[in-house]
Formats: sequence, C-alpha cells, structure tokens
Amino acid sequence: MQVIQDAWQYQESAGPTVATIGNFDGIHKGQRSVLETVTDRAAATGSRAAVVTFEPHPLTVLRPQRPLQRLTTPDQKRRLIERFGIDLLVNIEFTPEFSTTPARVFVEDFLHRRLGVTELYVGSAFGFGSRREGDLRLLQELGAELGFQPIGIDEVCSTGDVISSTRIRQAIREGRVRQAADMLGRSYAMSGRVVHGEGRGRDHGWPTINLAPDHDLLPADGVYASQVWIPMHQSVFGAVTNIGHRPTFPGGQDRIVETHVFDFGREVYGDRIELSFAKRLRGERRFPSVTELVEQIGKDAAAAREYLAHEDCSTLVPTLGE
Repeated sequence: MQVIQDAWQYQESAGPTVATIGNFDGIHKGQRSVLETVTDRAAATGSRAAVVTFEPHPLTVLRPQRPLQRLTTPDQKRRLIERFGIDLLVNIEFTPEFSTTPARVFVEDFLHRRLGVTELYVGSAFGFGSRREGDLRLLQELGAELGFQPIGIDEVCSTGDVISSTRIRQAIREGRVRQAADMLGRSYAMSGRVVHGEGRGRDHGWPTINLAPDHDLLPADGVYASQVWIPMHQSVFGAVTNIGHRPTFPGGQDRIVETHVFDFGREVYGDRIELSFAKRLRGERRFPSVTELVEQIGKDAAAAREYLAHEDCSTLVPTLGE
C-alpha cells in the first residue's frame, strides 16, 4: 500500500481511483463495509482503491479543550486499512488553515484534479469542508458536473443503533469491551512498551508485565480476560489483565495496566507489545489481605482461560511489528 503524507501539498495525479473519505478511527464494522466496497469496485473497474483520511484527527484541532481519546493510533489505523487491500492511503494534515477550505475547492482541486476520483463512497450522513457545508447532495451535484459518481452507503447497526467511534469509545470507558468488540469486529487493543513495575506479582507467584500504553483510552478499572501479541515471538498469548490503582496495596495513585501472560516466562522489558481486552471479569476492589488477593487472582486467571477458549471470543488482530 502506498502512503502519501501531507497529501494536500501533493501535486501529482494519482488517479483513476475509487475512493472513500473519513477519519476511520477504530476501523469498525461500519467503516469496514465502506472499505470492502471500495476495494471491490476498484478491482471491478481496474482502478486504484484509495482512502482519504486526516491526521491529526480533526476534533483535536477544532475542539482542543476536549481531548479526543482515539481508538487507534495512526500506525494501527494504517495497518488495519492495509488489510483490506487498499492501494493508496492519502493522509491530509488537518490544520486550522485547512479547516477553512471550502467544500467545493476540496472536491474540485483535490478529489477531482489530483486524486482522479471516478467513484466516491461515503456514509449517508457524511459532512466535510468549512463548517461542514459539504454533504452527499453537494457531492452528487459536483459529481455530475465533474464526471465522477458519489455513492452514499447506509450505516451499519449493532443492537439497534448505528455503529460509531463515539459509541465504541463510551463502551470501552465503561468496561463493556465485549460490546465494543462486537462493533469493532475484533477486540479493542492497545499498543505500548513493557516497563518495570514494583515486582509484587512475581513475589506472590503471578508475574506480570506492565504496559506504558500509546493510547489515552483505557477500559474501566477492573480485571479482564485478555490477549497479548508479542512481535519478537510472533505469537498471541492468553492473559489476565488488571487496570486500576491496586487498592489492596498502600500508596497507589496512578492507574496501571499489568498483565499476567499465560504459559510465558521470558523477559520482555523494553519490548513493544499489543494488548487486547476480550471480557471484563470483575471490577477492581480492595481485599482484606494479600493472601485473599492472590487467591482471587488464581480464580481470575482460571476464568480468563475458560473464556478465551470459548468459540465466540473476539480475538486480537495484531498490527504491531508485522
């Protein structure tokens, strides 16, 4: 897959293309249906399949006072998009200046002249351009004028509501990771680096790896059946993960992400890994003694193993180090 960075400054012709436009945070089931349509139509027409997206996410520029917790890092997004057979990933740097670009200018100068779009697939509620003045109706008007075909794709629903990145973020914040996985089509995963912890788990027979995540979006505090992708070993391991402040031990202030990896005893300090969340087993709570905590960890690990063996368990889709 070819990647064009800062594509707004890109002057060469990339067409003909069958394209879609969006933020594509999460690459959830609704977005996947669009990507699949684009690749199918590109193959049928002998064109290149293209995705036009924006970095940073527009909301981080337009609403800086409300930090956005993204579902995917830019690298995760790129790797997930590539899995669909997309030929061209077009990244536009979203700046305050770019946000004032009129919708017509964006379509005429960029989509038509430089990207050479012949078919453009967007969600039926898609909006773009300065003050979101552009919509599917404007695209259809300009398409008739410039010679390309815009097509609106119906939204995909889950449990009666439209799947959206906003819904998925809320589900993750509340610990509803199974519902998030149903909307994503895979379990929610965070990448990051393994860092040194305090070693308490090892002292009590449950060694853990501590993750410094690349993501701001963490599931609610609690214990989760999880999976770990370790690129160095090219393997996915089952695991049980705790997120929280470790209230049984004094002095816990920062939220930590610590994971006991099943059947794995090697050192991975400093390595980058990917951690996914399959099911929330329980909330975090304080135990009267360390002994009772250790007993509960054993029960949690057994429950996690049992769930991960379940045929309906959503799985980790590795995007790191491939």
